[in-house]
Amino acid sequence: MPASTRRARERANTHQRIIEAALHVLEDEGVAALTIRRIATDVEYSAPIVYRHFANKDALLLELVAHGHRLLLAELRHAAQERDVDRRMKRVAAEYVRFAGEHPHLHQVMNAPVADEDERRRAVEPAIAALRDLLTAWSAAHGVDLADPDQACEIIWGTLYGIASLGHTGTDRACHLAEEALRAILLGWRTEAPRDSG
Repeated sequence: MPASTRRARERANTHQRIIEAALHVLEDEGVAALTIRRIATDVEYSAPIVYRHFANKDALLLELVAHGHRLLLAELRHAAQERDVDRRMKRVAAEYVRFAGEHPHLHQVMNAPVADEDERRRAVEPAIAALRDLLTAWSAAHGVDLADPDQACEIIWGTLYGIASLGHTGTDRACHLAEEALRAILLGWRTEAPRDSG
């Protein structure tokens, strides 16, 4: 194996170890405990080595934001495999809230102004696009013309975020509330804006 390939592989492994350590600290102790020095200690590297991968704590947090959205997107895509469009939407709602319940500190960081807003928007866009695709399929199946699909996505995303952020309800209760809220929103859209069938 060429030396350059070996170095690239070692760098990628170090990068991944840093992310895993940061995620562990974040999930167990919250964002206040997340420092470059703490991560360096946990991965048994010097702080300058960690700084080679992440210029500062904000850069590390931004990577965690992107990582969290990739994890959430995988959950949403799994839920989107449900064949029935209405059950598919309910599963997406439940999976979003379940993810937030299982990763409360990560979910908080994903939605907090802890990193550059444009970068956070880029990180969340694939998940929003997946939700937009689901809404498009739902609206086609029910003959509902969503005048502003982007606004519809924001309404659903904001509702799920709000329910997930309640914190005191417990994950099962939060999932139930998310499903009911989504059902009510979708029923409202079906009732108030039927597409002209003629």
